[in-house]
Amino acid sequence: MQTAMRMDERAKQLRRARTPFVHATVVRAAPPTSAHPGDEAILLSDGTIEGFVGGHCAQNSVRKAAMGALQTNESVLLRVLPDGDVHFPEAPGACVVVNPCLSGGALEIFLVPEVPAPLVRVFGATPIADSLVELCAAMGYDAGGGDVDDVAGATAVVIASLGGPEAETVRAALDAGVGYIGLVASRVRGESILGGLELTDAERARVHTPVGLPIGAKTPAEIAVSIVAEVVRSIRVDGLKAAL
Repeated sequence: MQTAMRMDERAKQLRRARTPFVHATVVRAAPPTSAHPGDEAILLSDGTIEGFVGGHCAQNSVRKAAMGALQTNESVLLRVLPDGDVHFPEAPGACVVVNPCLSGGALEIFLVPEVPAPLVRVFGATPIADSLVELCAAMGYDAGGGDVDDVAGATAVVIASLGGPEAETVRAALDAGVGYIGLVASRVRGESILGGLELTDAERARVHTPVGLPIGAKTPAEIAVSIVAEVVRSIRVDGLKAAL
């Protein structure tokens, strides 16, 4: 019980810090194994294992499967089986690896990734900015405003202030490694703002202005839809990752 409580508290801590992790639980074990059903561990993206779901022979397999689960953001049942017959029920779709230890033993470990929702920073007190925050929240994204110092760790930054320190915010987002930066402005105004920043070609490619997919959007809500669609495309198609 104490171990489960520690794992639960650690998971809460990681969620608050927006740190991706995998929660691993032993669901079945056949001797000789050092793990037992109910044993738990948390695995971090650097391969660190906190807790216990098997000895050295199982750890590399668990670590590799956990890294794969983080990349796909999909749960997986890992079966670490001896090289021979073992009386475990069939589990279609499971990931099966051979236990490299001569002692044998078999484990089934359920791996559940927890990847933080995309963090979208929206700058501006405008109808477009309000619509963006509302739409992102409806999609399950972590969206909100802030100031220039809040861009670190964001998946995307959208500047919808229609004035103010736009260039400074673009520069801060670029320096923080934000992959998607959207500037709500006309083509002429946008190029004027960016022209004063002396951007490299790689930096310019990360700044979208005019922002949003060309869907003929007119109203603030429609413009927000076009912007969010472009953010989704960046995440799902272009492989944009949160700067965690």
